[in-house]
Amino acid sequence: MTTICLIPGDGVGREVTPAAGRVLAAVLQGVTLTSADAGWDCFERTGTALPDATVDAVNRADAALFGATQSPSGGAPGYASPILSLRKRFNLYANLRPTRRMLPTDPEIDLLIVRENTEGLYSGRERREGDTAIAERVITRAASLRIAERAYQEARLRRRAAGTPKVTVVHKANVLKVSDGLFRECCLEVACDYPDVQTGEMLVDAAAMWLARDPARFDVIVTTNLFGDILSDLAAGLAGGLGIAPSANVGGDGVAVFEPVHGSAPDIEGKGVANPIGAILSAAMMLDHLGLSGEAERVRRAVQATLDGGIATPDIGGTATTAEVTGGVLARL
Repeated sequence: MTTICLIPGDGVGREVTPAAGRVLAAVLQGVTLTSADAGWDCFERTGTALPDATVDAVNRADAALFGATQSPSGGAPGYASPILSLRKRFNLYANLRPTRRMLPTDPEIDLLIVRENTEGLYSGRERREGDTAIAERVITRAASLRIAERAYQEARLRRRAAGTPKVTVVHKANVLKVSDGLFRECCLEVACDYPDVQTGEMLVDAAAMWLARDPARFDVIVTTNLFGDILSDLAAGLAGGLGIAPSANVGGDGVAVFEPVHGSAPDIEGKGVANPIGAILSAAMMLDHLGLSGEAERVRRAVQATLDGGIATPDIGGTATTAEVTGGVLARL
């Protein structure tokens, strides 16, 4: 029996996560859906944003679906991002961010950004020295090799319909000669083990320009933590926006956490118009991860048919509610 842990979190996470849970229940016979607490509201109530009980629930489940969390921009004493904590706790070193054309107004795009998820400028090594703030950008050989391996494996799995699978290594080694120099070196080393996959490289600023101008030229992009964060949001903006963008946090320890890319969206919380598609497509990625690719494809087809039928939330030009979009997907399943 499959057990999925749902972590709604804050804001619209509490609206879209149950919607995705309904879809999972519709395609997985006998699935057990558990629920766990995390986020800012949890922190205010309990003094921790990620209770030990939630960590245990994620560890016991076959996979977890995370909603969204919010926190003060300047931080708060004792508060730590629960999704970042989960990534570190379970060694979820790869963030997978696919982007596909789903709306008639989208450009031709079908790519996957494989983002290193544990270090770079997000390693948490910041300090103040008087009026100077310093952040350490940490790039290690071990982390660079394993994220490159993941990117090339994903490229093989994707097997483009026409042509050879391709990995583009995105970096800024012309300026960050030591740190990105090491990242680039490791990626090109791994590339030698995958002669069936075409390898290219591009500076991050050029990659941003080409993503906006001609996203169809990309298949798989592998890059560092901050660059991947920025480029994946840019890619999502080309294909309907963050409301329909899914992601996966995966690693080598048997735990996987899936999450829609959007935030907690407090401006629309409680209005019933949050887009559930990002969460539902994250659930489809979870099904793929669990070896249930047939069920995953059913979900994707149902989502596409719902959009093709004109059922969409306001963020992507529609007038439907969260419940109506979810109902449309369920009906098409």
